Amino acid sequence: MDYLDPAILAVPLYVGALYWERHVLDRRRAGGDDLLGYVQPDTWASLGMGLVSLLTVGVLNLGVYSIAQFLWQWRLVDLGNGPTAWVVGMIAWDFAYYWTHRWEHECRFFWAAHVNHHSSELYNLSTALRQPWSPVLVLVTLPPIVLLGVRPWIMMSCGGLNLIYQFWVHTEAIGRLPRWYEYVFNTASHHRVHHGSNRQYLDRNHGGIFILWDRLFGTFEPEVERVRYGLTKNIHTYNLWRVFSHEYAAILADFRTARGAKQKFGAVFFGPGWFASQTQGAAPTPQ
Repeated sequence: MDYLDPAILAVPLYVGALYWERHVLDRRRAGGDDLLGYVQPDTWASLGMGLVSLLTVGVLNLGVYSIAQFLWQWRLVDLGNGPTAWVVGMIAWDFAYYWTHRWEHECRFFWAAHVNHHSSELYNLSTALRQPWSPVLVLVTLPPIVLLGVRPWIMMSCGGLNLIYQFWVHTEAIGRLPRWYEYVFNTASHHRVHHGSNRQYLDRNHGGIFILWDRLFGTFEPEVERVRYGLTKNIHTYNLWRVFSHEYAAILADFRTARGAKQKFGAVFFGPGWFASQTQGAAPTPQ
C-alpha cells in the first residue's frame, strides 16, 4: 500500500499513555477512588490480542484497500488531497464505522469477531488494544467511501486516525468533559457505557469519533449507574485462542443443536441472545 497507517505509527503514543494511565489510576486508588486499575494477566492478554491483530487486520486492510482502488473508477468526483477530502473522509469513515460496529453487535456471526474486544472485565487503555482478529465486515462497509471522491490512501489514513481517537476513550481516568463536547463526540464516559454489561447499556454508543450517530439513530445511552465491564456471560480466561474463538465455538454448538432452518439460521445470523431465548423461553438478551 502506498500509505503509512497512522495507527501503527502511533504505537509509541500507546505505550506512553499506558504508563501514564497506570500511574494515575494507582495514585487515585491509593487515595480511595473506586477504580479497577490494571491486572497483569489481563493486560498481557489484551496486548497479545493486539499484536496478533496487527497481522490479521493488516491482511484485511490490504483487502479493503484493494476493493477501494477497484471502486475508485466509479467515483462521483475526485476531491483531491486537500482539506475537503480529509473532512469528507473522516466523517464518511466514522459514519460507516458506526454501522459496521452496530451490526457487529446485532448479528451474532459478526459479534463473534468483535466479542473479544469486550471480553475484559477491566477497563483501561490496554483494553483498547484488545482488537479483533477477523472483522471481515469491513470488506463490505468501508471501501464504498471512495465513491464520494475520497482517494483510497486518504480513506485508509482516515481509518487509522479514527482508531487513534478511539484509543483514549478506553479509560476510567477521565471523567465527563464539557457538555458541548459530550454532545458531539465520543468520550470516555460514552464508551464506558458501550463496554458495560448492565442491561440498559447493552448495544449502545457505537460511534467512533462522533456520538451524534447514536443520538440520531436511537442507540445513545448516558453513563448513569456504575458500569460493570465484560460480557453478560464472562469467559474467565486469558488464553488468547479461547478469547478469540469462544463465540465461534458457541455458534457451532448451537447450530448443531438447532431445530429447523429458522433456528439454524438464527443461531448464526440473528442477535447474540436470540438462540438462547428460543431454546430457554426467555426474552432475547443482547450481549
